[in-house]
Amino acid sequence: MRRMLCCVLTLGLLLMAFPLPTLAQEDYVMAGYDTADSKHVWDDNLFFRRMAELTGIDFTFQQYNDTDEWTKVKAGFTAGGELPDVLFKAELSEAETISLYEKGVLIDLKPYLPTYAPNLWALLQNHPEWEKAITLSDGAIVALPTINELPTENAIWINKTWLGRLKLEMPSTAEELTEALRAIKTQDPNRNGRSDEVPLTFTGLWELKFLAHGFGVAPNDYGIEVVDGKVVFQYTTDAYREFLTWLHSLYVEGLIDHDGFTTLDSSRAITDTNATITFGAVYGPTPMTMLPSSVLSDYSVLLLSADGKQVYRQLMGEITRGTFAVTSACKDPGALLSWVDYLYTTDGCFLAASGREHDEYDVTSDGKWYWLDDVTTVQDSILVDSTISEGAAMPLYMSADYQLSFDDETTSRAVSELYELHKAAKLAYPTISIPAEKKAEIAQIWSELGSWCEVAMTWFVTGDTEINDETWAAFVSEAQERGAEKMAAIFQEVLD
Repeated sequence: MRRMLCCVLTLGLLLMAFPLPTLAQEDYVMAGYDTADSKHVWDDNLFFRRMAELTGIDFTFQQYNDTDEWTKVKAGFTAGGELPDVLFKAELSEAETISLYEKGVLIDLKPYLPTYAPNLWALLQNHPEWEKAITLSDGAIVALPTINELPTENAIWINKTWLGRLKLEMPSTAEELTEALRAIKTQDPNRNGRSDEVPLTFTGLWELKFLAHGFGVAPNDYGIEVVDGKVVFQYTTDAYREFLTWLHSLYVEGLIDHDGFTTLDSSRAITDTNATITFGAVYGPTPMTMLPSSVLSDYSVLLLSADGKQVYRQLMGEITRGTFAVTSACKDPGALLSWVDYLYTTDGCFLAASGREHDEYDVTSDGKWYWLDDVTTVQDSILVDSTISEGAAMPLYMSADYQLSFDDETTSRAVSELYELHKAAKLAYPTISIPAEKKAEIAQIWSELGSWCEVAMTWFVTGDTEINDETWAAFVSEAQERGAEKMAAIFQEVLD
């Protein structure tokens, strides 16, 4: 069930499919990377065979399963050298994309998109932010993305069954959450007669920061958030001081796990379905990162408000860049773009993510889809041999509708809640191309600022440093000396 839910949370389809042209029979060389745990063998995978039947395009594969080896292969590509025609599941970083483009290894795909990739082009025209995310600073589009309307989020899941026993509504503010955590700690909601409940468990300050949305702030890992077009370093704002002060009060009362700063999830996770559940609230893309699947239906997504407004930090964004690129060795880039364009349609996404209708899945009369085999067969065989979307990110459009239409009540409820969270979530800073020299400046500043901020804020939460006017002023001053304002200015310059 864990693999099933993760699959549904990360797969989707386009609502309108366009007919795929049948292309002349041709062989191309495809190089790329897939994670070893996906167990895909591209030479034998049914996805590529079925695509060949549809398009007339066959590939000779150069598949890599070791990250370091694939990175070295990409670094060794040279224009005029022996190159594959296309990179699939390419795992291209922005730096790699720019470098290979500037060396003449990869080509600009943008001139081809309107004609040869009309499905993808329509998506980009309807969502200019997606096009901007994959466009380099000179206007070129060199690598194509995964587009996921319901990307992975780091959600906060609270035990709504316990809330019902305690006659409490779902908390909607930081104050209401405090009262709920107190009740969980003191009123024995697991009904075992012992005071063993951990109201909220977490791993490190990184997870606790997601609760800052209860104070109206949702910065990224650099402490940066764009507010009304202005880049703000939120860690030194009054709102963040209020948030850290609140966290300290939770820590003092034992409402958040005192082991959260020192213990890993793997050592605290409850995996035994017969074990007593002790966690009131947990973090993760699903509750199953910390809890057995048998209690999935007990937990719901927590979303707080501040001053009547909801804001949440979007973790991944809808765009994963660098999944597909065509090299300068390819004699017919248009043909390969027509091939990949199918994956930005309903039918193409189903083929990549679920296989073929009536063979691996079927559809109910009300439009829900379901696997034809049991969970074990799906996990061990279908996802390995018949589909390709598991493993490294691939060029694909994954709509929320597909993920919401899986025919399983518990899974559908969880996905629906994540979708509501995603609608309230936003990227703290947009996915845009940042010039290499600016990235280097940011990295240099953050090497001095980042770890210091983490430690200082952790001490505020645990009480090792008291939060008062004097200590807060010293924290803000030190952050500025370490480059907080300069870093925010760089992000602002790139944004402008």
